[in-house]
Amino acid sequence: MNYDGIIIGGGIVGLATAYQMSKQNPALKLLIIEKEDHLAAHQTGHNSGVIHSGIYYKPGSLKASNCIGGYRMLLEFADAWKIPYDLCGKVIVATSEAELPQLDMLYKRGIENGLDKISMISKEELREIEPHCNGIKAIRVPYTGIIDYKAVAAKLGELLRKNGAEIRLSTKVTGISEQATGVKVQAGNLSFEGKLAINCAGLYSDKVAGMTDRDVNVRIIPFRGEYYMLKPERQSLVKHLIYPVPDPAFPFLGVHFTRMISGGVEAGPNAVFAFKREGYQRSSFQLDEFVESLAWPGFRKVAGKYWRTGAGEFYRSFSKKAFTKALQRLIPEVQEDDLIPAGAGVRAQACDRTGGLIDDFMFLEKKSVIHVLNAPSPAATSSLSIGKTISEMALKLL
Repeated sequence: MNYDGIIIGGGIVGLATAYQMSKQNPALKLLIIEKEDHLAAHQTGHNSGVIHSGIYYKPGSLKASNCIGGYRMLLEFADAWKIPYDLCGKVIVATSEAELPQLDMLYKRGIENGLDKISMISKEELREIEPHCNGIKAIRVPYTGIIDYKAVAAKLGELLRKNGAEIRLSTKVTGISEQATGVKVQAGNLSFEGKLAINCAGLYSDKVAGMTDRDVNVRIIPFRGEYYMLKPERQSLVKHLIYPVPDPAFPFLGVHFTRMISGGVEAGPNAVFAFKREGYQRSSFQLDEFVESLAWPGFRKVAGKYWRTGAGEFYRSFSKKAFTKALQRLIPEVQEDDLIPAGAGVRAQACDRTGGLIDDFMFLEKKSVIHVLNAPSPAATSSLSIGKTISEMALKLL
């Protein structure tokens, strides 16, 4: 079975990559391999649905360029295929004087990234648009929106099949070997040969990369994010999306309020070290994956550096009262009884040997393989741009 490109992973990044390759060269014979029995089963399927503006990301970084470009491409794609979305906007809220320098930095970063419609608003102006929100100053970001990324992934899959791409579900990659003329991908008793393989395996991207490169210098550390939903009668507390000022030392945005495209308001997530890569429950545990995380020297350094923050996240995971208290920083009226347990997602966060949590998208290009080693948020917003970036890399290798 010979292909031009074999894409490993049927999440939104893998699908967008195949879509962009097919778009740039419709004659390509493409195969998408997904280990689950449906597309978008993990990070894409557990995504909160936010269309990110690009305000957080360092100008010139892959995150900044791909998020801003991907934002436009996503809206064009959604318009073309009538996928519902809502540019409802969000506010990033400072609740103390200590957060103001970081808020100012985010505003300047947003302007540098071309977001000229953002505005710094006062406490009084914040109360006009979010009457229940507690804050002394905020950034209003009208670009931010909400969408269903599972619907986007489903449409990408549909278009790929129409364009002649093959999608194999329930097919787990077990080996990759580079050949003189390309690459062989093993999936149990099946083998597929192609000119190029592209690893978009998300939570297992480092494992797949290890099939061709024994000394991959990063490991995926899984962090579970748990959510509550506001009771229907309390959803009026939130008009837009409401975010705190993020901790600059930690690559997570903090608990926030998100309106959903399907209706309702999500509250969360926290960021808890997961004992299993696909561990969506507190009880989820897989010994070999847990030991692998602990054995990685970079993770031990991260744990040593952020143990207080990590302990607080675990406490909030088990204490609804503590979770509520964190949310009350933004909306003091929220009470424990207003929160209904909801779903969870697991973020694939790459960590290097020195304890650095990789803050940008990360690609590793070899002779006949491209590995996507770090593609956390805003990868869903950025997916069509990331796909185009990888497609351009791939077409040079074909």
